[in-house]
Amino acid sequence: MDLVHLQRQLVDYRTSLYHEGFLDEQFTQLQSLQDENNPDFVVEVVSLFFEDSERLLNELSKALEQQIIDFKRMDAQVHQLKGSSSSIGAHRVQKLCIVFRNYCEAQNVEGCLKCLQQVKHEYGIIKTKLESMFQLEQQILNAGGSIPV
Repeated sequence: MDLVHLQRQLVDYRTSLYHEGFLDEQFTQLQSLQDENNPDFVVEVVSLFFEDSERLLNELSKALEQQIIDFKRMDAQVHQLKGSSSSIGAHRVQKLCIVFRNYCEAQNVEGCLKCLQQVKHEYGIIKTKLESMFQLEQQILNAGGSIPV
């Protein structure tokens, strides 16, 4: 595949992530912080988001399996997930966390279980999509091109 085609594919793919509501302007801000001194900045930040999110989702799953659920602790974990998803522009995950927090506050187990599944689903989608975007960027760089802004 030629370089111009790869670059056009990346621009179209990235645009679709915004139009479909997966990413918001915060991701654009994150990208603006990347420069030649730190060319892997976005990948590194997003990788930390992935690690943190997976840990939090596992902790939330375990918390909901307990006989006595600590909703206050769960709310703090969901709040942390909301913040980290917001900081990278993972819009859909962040919006679901707002609903999830409301269920935690209401101590609604069924609502929390439902939201946890939805957050896991949306997290899985955004992770796959961002990984695909990063692979496409790497293909462009490997072909000697630059990443279009």
